[in-house]
Amino acid sequence: MKFYLITDNIDTLMGMRLVGIEGVVVHDRKKVLAEIEKTLHDETIGILLITTKLVNLCPQIISELKLKRSRPLIVEIPDRHGKKEIGASIDEYVSEAIGVKL
Repeated sequence: MKFYLITDNIDTLMGMRLVGIEGVVVHDRKKVLAEIEKTLHDETIGILLITTKLVNLCPQIISELKLKRSRPLIVEIPDRHGKKEIGASIDEYVSEAIGVKL
């Protein structure tokens, strides 16, 4: 199983390529959905990384895929335009999920 990245930023793609993760740069909703559809049919892709800005273009569809499909695992990642306090966001998600303040 391999990783695949869908991003709106060439810098993010170049950084991921340095560690062996291939991907594509897109900027509109139609292309994001087309790339997601392509990854759903590729049995070799186990983890799909999508930048926050692109997730915000089609949040309902991505949420539905996360809930209904076991593969690929869809992971939202921040890029240079995202929040700098990602640790605080993770704490907030965990606190919400388990009902305990961390």
